[in-house]
Amino acid sequence: MRRLLLVTAAAVIAGAVARAPAQDANAPFFRGKQINFIVGSSAGGGYDIYARLLARHMSKYIPGNPIIVASNMPGAASNTAAAYIYNVAPKDGTVIGALQTAAVLDPLFGDPARTKHDASKFIYLGSATIDYYICIARADAAVKSFKDVLTRELIIGASQPGTSTRDFPALLNSMVGAKFRIVSGYPGTREITLAIEKGEVQGLCGFSWSSMSAQQPDWLKSGFIRILAQEHDKGHPAINKMGVPLTVDFAKSADNRRIMGLIYSSETFGRPYMMPPGVPTERVVLLRKAFMETLRDKDLVAEAQSIGLDLDPISGEELQALAEKIYATPAHIVEQAKQAVVYKGP
Repeated sequence: MRRLLLVTAAAVIAGAVARAPAQDANAPFFRGKQINFIVGSSAGGGYDIYARLLARHMSKYIPGNPIIVASNMPGAASNTAAAYIYNVAPKDGTVIGALQTAAVLDPLFGDPARTKHDASKFIYLGSATIDYYICIARADAAVKSFKDVLTRELIIGASQPGTSTRDFPALLNSMVGAKFRIVSGYPGTREITLAIEKGEVQGLCGFSWSSMSAQQPDWLKSGFIRILAQEHDKGHPAINKMGVPLTVDFAKSADNRRIMGLIYSSETFGRPYMMPPGVPTERVVLLRKAFMETLRDKDLVAEAQSIGLDLDPISGEELQALAEKIYATPAHIVEQAKQAVVYKGP
């Protein structure tokens, strides 16, 4: 019996040893390395908050436990960072982009002055959550509901063309007849929310519900702002319960609603993380697995809850398939959507 136990124990140990190299095949590569998260927007905004949260926890799920550092490369609605990742960054798994969804859709619209990358060829690790964008206004603004903005002008802050804060209200002017006066050029949502507090502008569209919850948790509770509408085809469960309408329900035609749906499809990407094409397959598999495990980590989940961040992870495989579907959109629909986000002032 004793001999049988020893043989059995030896077999178990041998099996574990045999499995270890397979599980940690990339440990020699990542050990002592640094993985760089390139955040394509300014510090303090929603994308930055998510990226730094992931950076604090993801190393423990990567064999070799590399150091993970997040740094910011804002510019051109994340297209500057996208071009760097696609064309310059090492294709070995040590550079990961945390980019705004504009960097996913902009190449589809064929603006060579803004895009130097092919978003359909990125390797997607996954997304931290689905985004739900909203339009908000200061409670003291003359506009009290989304119906009001169809007849009254509302001055809102925005970043540059290509970002949700600029393109989504422009889309609403085109597709539903809204009267948003857009003041663009702010670096990111942090700067726009400061402008709202100062009274420089009266509101903001294309603002992520999760970003508002993290950056300005007291705005809604205190009554400082009101939510005018949801820029999503289904809406967030919690916001639906508040009775906040969907902008697609104000579309002037079925074609307009279809165009809005294409633009809003970027919200499924939420907070996407991607690498350049050419990263070895075995590292892609490992990093995708580590990404999803990190977002289920109890410490990360607790930290996200404490700062009001939504977590609704989407796998890299799902995002890869969605990117392929979006880039298969018929050219005439793409052209209509491209024209729909051209800003036409009230």
